[in-house]
Amino acid sequence: MAIIERIRSDHDRLTTLRHDIHAHPELGFAEERTAALVAENLAACGCEVHRGIGKTGVVGRLKSGNSPRSIGLRADMDALPIEEANHFAYRSKHAGRMHACGHDGHTAMLLGAARYLAETRRFDGTVNFIFQPAEEGLGGGDAMVKDGLFARFPCAAIFGMHNRPGLAVGKFSIRPGAMMAGGAYFDITVKGRGAHGARPEAGIDPVLIASHITTGLQTIVARNVRPIETAVVSVTQIHAGHAYNVIPEQAVMRGTVRAFSSDILKLIETNMRRIASGIAGAFGAEAELDFRLVFLPLVNDAAETRFIADTAAALVGEENVNRNGHLVMASEDFSFMLEEVPGAYIQIGNGEGAGGCEVHNPGYDFNDAVLPLGASLYALLAERKLASAG
Repeated sequence: MAIIERIRSDHDRLTTLRHDIHAHPELGFAEERTAALVAENLAACGCEVHRGIGKTGVVGRLKSGNSPRSIGLRADMDALPIEEANHFAYRSKHAGRMHACGHDGHTAMLLGAARYLAETRRFDGTVNFIFQPAEEGLGGGDAMVKDGLFARFPCAAIFGMHNRPGLAVGKFSIRPGAMMAGGAYFDITVKGRGAHGARPEAGIDPVLIASHITTGLQTIVARNVRPIETAVVSVTQIHAGHAYNVIPEQAVMRGTVRAFSSDILKLIETNMRRIASGIAGAFGAEAELDFRLVFLPLVNDAAETRFIADTAAALVGEENVNRNGHLVMASEDFSFMLEEVPGAYIQIGNGEGAGGCEVHNPGYDFNDAVLPLGASLYALLAERKLASAG
């Protein structure tokens, strides 16, 4: 029986599992119920289970044969702080939290692959099933790496997957090299001098200064980043004051930076610091920048990109695999794992057309039709990478 047909026979169970995870979303580093569910399913199919890696991360290890070769397959588990707008039976049971990015589906797919591989054992080596916490901007990938992930569970290669709304079910997309942007969050605190709103000459207005800094920051991409590079600097929040007639003491600006190169991220940070300090100083104020790198640029290894694309083509046909997909300005902290181990990250179609919904939207839902495809790709990667010599 073909791998996809065998895993399709498990479709109902995977759908029920996915719906259960969707109904009980947990935020980053608080995935206690989800981690327990993952550990229970891994143990039930005969995997060696390790919990508490990177706080709430889980690794299942499955060995077959005598080969020392190994592979890592990764899925993320966390939800987002969004109030769900859907009304189906398995909608979030927790106010203000929902699986708006499909990590419930990613987790179910990898569990499906684990069950199949445990039952068939058509590989020679070790498969490490890596379930990562806190992907949504909290550094779960980095936390697992720093907690000794690859020292404890060596991997010759590692692979990850993410659903892509707008891409048809049955299609995959990837590109070699830089594929997703690195990302940083920033806070700029502008310290002025408070005064009565009717007597601005007595103060130093941090709201006005923050507005000038916001405009100045837009010159970084326009005048400091080479035109052939791609970068984004977005001020997304300005907080200051509480009263109509008071010029506040300080204003706080917050936002995000994205780029496909670590060098460009450093260049942006340097220029942000110069602009914020310079503009504030020109008004007689001070500005302090807190620049935090949250995601590294996600860079796919060329050889492993070919391997995962070839494997996807073996599953769905070459015509359904885009090997030169678009650059993605969003970020993904699987990048921290790819900094340590060669591997690749592929997009799997979540559906297109009317009713399609982007991730991080309160009306989003993972498409259950994708579950057997994703589980099959995970499993086939292990079978092909760890193929028996005989």
